[in-house]
Amino acid sequence: MNTTVSMILASASPRRKELLRYLVPHFEVMPADIDEETLPTTCSLFEQPLYLAEKKAAALATQHPDALILGCDTAVFASGVILGKPKSERDAFRMLRMLSGKTHTVVTGCCLQQNNRKRVFCEKTAVTFYPLTDTEIDAYLATGEPFDKAGAYGIQGYGRCLVREIHGCYDNVVGLPVARLKRELEAFLSSIDVNF
Repeated sequence: MNTTVSMILASASPRRKELLRYLVPHFEVMPADIDEETLPTTCSLFEQPLYLAEKKAAALATQHPDALILGCDTAVFASGVILGKPKSERDAFRMLRMLSGKTHTVVTGCCLQQNNRKRVFCEKTAVTFYPLTDTEIDAYLATGEPFDKAGAYGIQGYGRCLVREIHGCYDNVVGLPVARLKRELEAFLSSIDVNF
């Protein structure tokens, strides 16, 4: 016998909220208050988004044990480092200069959790930028778009003009791999015999 559950998105991202609506029409948004700076020394760079996604889901699962929690974290990897959200205009310029003319990787870690059951996965997308002049970078910074986004760009906005090509899931670069999540969500729900 199926049981109906509610879903909680453990993220403040308006982009994730918009994308999740393609799969789940009704859900609650409750950003998880966790320390994203302190990571285990055993956690490699590429493992960090998944670690943080699990941590976000776990933080809300203790408060809402019957709900289905979705925790997510997206990171931009370039030249062996993670590019988070820029701290200043100068920092954003530095990031965009680093990405100019090169290919970087966007990784989103996702964790579905209800009670003690969970399902975790990562999606990776390769993004290649056109070579950018300082004038182009300054013009993009003037839009104000880069400052709340990992890697200092938003592919769904003006940042699309910087991108030469992508290999992989476009929605993943925005912040939520919708097609993969659909399949993972269906598998998770069938294993616990619930629906929305």
